[in-house]
Amino acid sequence: MNRLTPEDDPTTIPSTDGFAQLSPDVIIDAIEAQAELRCDGRLLALNSYENRVYRVGIDDSQPLIAKFYRPDRWTDEQINEEHSFAQELHEAEIPVVAPLAGDDGNTLRKHSGFSFALYPVRGGRPPELDNPGQLQIIGRFIGRLHKVSETKHFTHRSRVDTETLGYTSADYLLDNDRLPPELSRAYESLITDLLAKVEARFEDYAGAQEIRLHGDFHPGNILMRDETPHIVDLDDARTGPAIQDLWLFLSGDRLYQQARLADLLDGYTMFREFDSTELGLIEALRTLRIIHYAAWLDQRREEPAFQQAFPWLADNRYWDDHILALKEQSSALDEQVLRWD
Repeated sequence: MNRLTPEDDPTTIPSTDGFAQLSPDVIIDAIEAQAELRCDGRLLALNSYENRVYRVGIDDSQPLIAKFYRPDRWTDEQINEEHSFAQELHEAEIPVVAPLAGDDGNTLRKHSGFSFALYPVRGGRPPELDNPGQLQIIGRFIGRLHKVSETKHFTHRSRVDTETLGYTSADYLLDNDRLPPELSRAYESLITDLLAKVEARFEDYAGAQEIRLHGDFHPGNILMRDETPHIVDLDDARTGPAIQDLWLFLSGDRLYQQARLADLLDGYTMFREFDSTELGLIEALRTLRIIHYAAWLDQRREEPAFQQAFPWLADNRYWDDHILALKEQSSALDEQVLRWD
């Protein structure tokens, strides 16, 4: 294949653990030195694998969330663009958890070779995906978000496309012999045909409008509180079609997806028009996510945190299941797309 090398994709990073030197002392020193706050010693690691995220106790004040970015994953320009997007949405009264600025107005902070940001603590519960009312609420907020995001463009962030998410990920696995030898040839043949289908689907919808996106809008990145969704983690903000921020709420069989789609779009279209032709991109986007996710996991499987959370990564059974999922996606790309009237 060799369409791209991993170095061509700014979201692809070395597999070494760049957080080995991020000790509790470094975390507390960073916050006290760069934010001029006094930590009370309470430090709770939160569920995050790509970056390192902590709830930090602050003397005589509310706790904060400290997010330490994975070294070498993003450039400063890309992180600042993410932060500016979050602040723009916050100023538009969209409930995005935006980074806190220091006295100098900067939200990106540096300490001991690490880049980090501080956020207010926001609590909540995961959304109920079979609750039509909550899906309509989520749809409304995504519509509002997109209404703001379409007014400007990213300069430094990546795009949702077949090259960076598909070919780069597959080439990483094949060129570095990451699959079991007996499965490598089958994977290469399947992925070549599958990405050709995905690329053809993107070409069919080349006229779709591209806007700034959350980029990784799955249910885990929404906290529901008092029927208000708090949107978190713009780490994967990208440019792409609006459907990218909607399809991750659609799973299950066709009838179930169809009903959930109607709920989402009932809310979404209260604030922004939706181009129904973008529905033809759903299975192509799902395919790219499956391919990219496998490469992302493999790149980090030597890290202690990943070995503990994903002990099955080195098993052949995982790759058997991955290839089966890709075969199912090949069939899904041949099926009739979801409809919305």
